[in-house]
Formats: sequence, C-alpha cells, structure tokens
Amino acid sequence: MSRKEKLQTMEAIWADLSKDDANIESPAWHGEVLKETEARVASGQEKATDWATAKRNLRKRFE
Repeated sequence: MSRKEKLQTMEAIWADLSKDDANIESPAWHGEVLKETEARVASGQEKATDWATAKRNLRKRFE
C-alpha cells in the first residue's frame, strides 16, 4: 500500500469512527496530555494548526 493509500485509508477509518463519537471514551491519560498541550500553546512554545493544514503538512512530510 502506498503512503497516499494508507493516509486515505486512515481518513476513511477516522471518518467512520467519528460518526458516533458520543460513544467513544477517551483514555484516562488523554486529559493530562491535553492540559500539557494547552500549556505549551499558552506559553508560545507550540502553535495550533487547523486540520486541513496539518494533513497537508503530514502528506508533504511522508510522500
């Protein structure tokens, strides 16, 4: 499977899982990781990126 096909497959799986996200429980560690990320964003160490840009950057990185 090519990288492009793998990414497309991952997107299809994610889209399917996201349809009923009310039933998906986050793991216990997830809240702490989110707090750490928020702290890095607040301090300027990290910058938020919209999903379309993030996907584009990942595709460039792995093609």
